[in-house]
Amino acid sequence: MANEPRTEKLAPCPHCDMPVHWSKRNPYRPFCSNRCRLIDLGAWLDGDRYIPGEPAQPTDPDET
Repeated sequence: MANEPRTEKLAPCPHCDMPVHWSKRNPYRPFCSNRCRLIDLGAWLDGDRYIPGEPAQPTDPDET
């Protein structure tokens, strides 16, 4: 068992479902590529993706 090669885990890319090696060597993890990473970021910035819940109250930086 100690001499068996370690297998890297595979996970689907959140954008395109392509299998992604889940390792620190993948700079785009959990995405398969920079393209999928940027498409996902754009969806968050456009408001297509969000965390549901009550909107946060704006804070006034002068009140601290």
